[in-house]
Amino acid sequence: MPSAYDFLESLTVVLGVAAVTTIVFQRLRQPVVLGYIIAGVVIGPHFPVPLVADPNIVHTLSELGVILLMFALGLEFSISKLIRLAPTAGLTSLLQCSLLFYLGYLSARLLGWSTMDGLFTGAAIASSSTTIIAKVFDEQKITGTLRDLVVGILIVEDLIAISLMALLTAIATGAGLSGQALAITIGKLGVFLITLVGLGLLLVPRFIRSVVRLGRAETTVIASIALCFGVALLAHAFGYSVALGAFVAGSLIEASGEGEEIERLVQPVRDVFAAVFFVSVGLMLDPALIKEHYLAIIVITLVVLFGKFVGVSIGSFLTGSGVRTSVRAAMSLSQIGEFAFIVASLGMTLKATGDFLYPVAAAASAITTLTTPWLVRASDPFARYIDRKLPKSLQTFATLYGAWLETMRTSHPKSDRAAGIRSLIRRLLFDVALVSGHVIFVATTMDAIVGYVEGKLGINGMIVKILVVAGAIAVGLPFFFGIIRVTRRLGVTLAEAALPLSPEGKVDLGAAPRRALVLALQIAVALVVGVPLLALTQPFVGSAMGAVVLALVLGILAVAFWRGAANLHGHVRAGAETIIEVLRKQGGKKAEVADGHHALSRAIEFLPGLGAPVPVIAPERSPATGKSLSELNLRGRTGATVLAISRAGRGIIPTAQERILAGDVLALAGTTEAVDAARQLIEGTASIDDAEPVSKE
Repeated sequence: MPSAYDFLESLTVVLGVAAVTTIVFQRLRQPVVLGYIIAGVVIGPHFPVPLVADPNIVHTLSELGVILLMFALGLEFSISKLIRLAPTAGLTSLLQCSLLFYLGYLSARLLGWSTMDGLFTGAAIASSSTTIIAKVFDEQKITGTLRDLVVGILIVEDLIAISLMALLTAIATGAGLSGQALAITIGKLGVFLITLVGLGLLLVPRFIRSVVRLGRAETTVIASIALCFGVALLAHAFGYSVALGAFVAGSLIEASGEGEEIERLVQPVRDVFAAVFFVSVGLMLDPALIKEHYLAIIVITLVVLFGKFVGVSIGSFLTGSGVRTSVRAAMSLSQIGEFAFIVASLGMTLKATGDFLYPVAAAASAITTLTTPWLVRASDPFARYIDRKLPKSLQTFATLYGAWLETMRTSHPKSDRAAGIRSLIRRLLFDVALVSGHVIFVATTMDAIVGYVEGKLGINGMIVKILVVAGAIAVGLPFFFGIIRVTRRLGVTLAEAALPLSPEGKVDLGAAPRRALVLALQIAVALVVGVPLLALTQPFVGSAMGAVVLALVLGILAVAFWRGAANLHGHVRAGAETIIEVLRKQGGKKAEVADGHHALSRAIEFLPGLGAPVPVIAPERSPATGKSLSELNLRGRTGATVLAISRAGRGIIPTAQERILAGDVLALAGTTEAVDAARQLIEGTASIDDAEPVSKE
């Protein structure tokens, strides 16, 4: 048994080397987490220096780091925050985590790893690094809408990662991938969490408030950490990870309303043991294993960079963040961090994975951590480049889509429509649950059914398997088509909330934009439902059939959407002619432009779907004056677009080469934030470099 001197010696070596590497990495403007990992490599058994710490002692101390890291995450979590983030960051996180879990599992299986290795690999790369992103954003002074979106995604990602850890712990400790056993495992986990949270909400907030009222910081810290360790130990006693218990403890304390103050008090203790945890990561890195599995490291790194870019950019755009913000968020989140180490360590502790997973995850995390600052810096020009290269019809759609979603969120739908939307969502979730349960049941009982029929009736096993698959498809098809029907109806209902139908008997002038919006929403629902369903069933099915079906559905919707976007572009050009006529009659004086705002609002009633165009005058000393729309890249910088220009009594439908002149009246369209940012740029109250939508929360 290690003596107190052994603990002191190991802790001194760990913190001493970590302090040196931290200073060096701060000087180099690199994330300090990498410094901690390098410190672990230096004091590890594979590095030829006399500074060697006892791995067992460091590992024991690192467990405290995991507990305190999860506890701090819990202190930042609340149900109200989750509900607020659900329509945007929540759906984006669900799509991104599901895609990364699927790609991680698939990559591991293609590399020849076991099913459990694949599950832990998918869970390890599913979430991004809160620590690294916070550091990079602070250094590069990134604020506003982008920071709010990224932080929201990170919060939901952390929650998903913790849920995956709890589920994998149960699977690895005996449940396996049996459908019945997995259902029982999920049920037990649900009962445990409901009971723990229910009792905790009755007791913990009152206890914490009474402790805080004593007015002694040390008492508050001791009571909070004691509660954290106690709940973590309780979770461990029931067969779940200590990380889950620590997170629940933090969220229960947050419910007291004192979470922010306790987080401030606990932070120094958390930072010390978190440093020990990251040092322990480096301590376990074996260069020989990294060299042996270099191909796996390259594959996992590329999967992370590609998967996170695709998942976050598409998810963010479909939830209304705009092209520029979505691309920048995707490039900011293209790394794996703390949970990669925690999940890989959990797999090793439970003896569910091979020894190679930990160094592979750590190496991929180190590489993506190093690339993060460069990707964040390059994200803005790359986002503008993508926006410029989009086809014209998609540029038009991208601008108006955000305005439509803004209208949908700010409008107050009729009670029957709101009830209808909730009913459709419930039906969709029910059908998805039935399909996933059906697929898992058939996949897990296939061998038993084939063996029984083959033994009893003497029929060839392959024939039995074909018959079972055919029967399973026949039974599952009604539910599958039910998902498609509900998805279509949900898209139509949501679109009608943003672009209401014309009164009966009148020509529906909003048909073109509404059709484009319906198809975009159907694609969004198909992705948010299909990708998690694919990730859930892939470990059981073992074939690419699910991916083929999802790709086919998305392909059909994409072709229809492309046609809808082309029709929308024609609709917008017709609307621009109307806007030009209104601006031409109003002239270019400020008072007349103000009146023109109201005139435009009346005019677009005849051509709905153009948002709420806002007239803005370009003054003589505007930074936009003399620049072409291509050079200004207004849409790429702000998300707003110029629908029409009124100049000296004549109207212009702008092209990319059209230059803005002093006195021009520009009709801007987009979300409220995008139009405000574009107006500030044109009027000269914001520089071109600073032009960006700013969150109003």
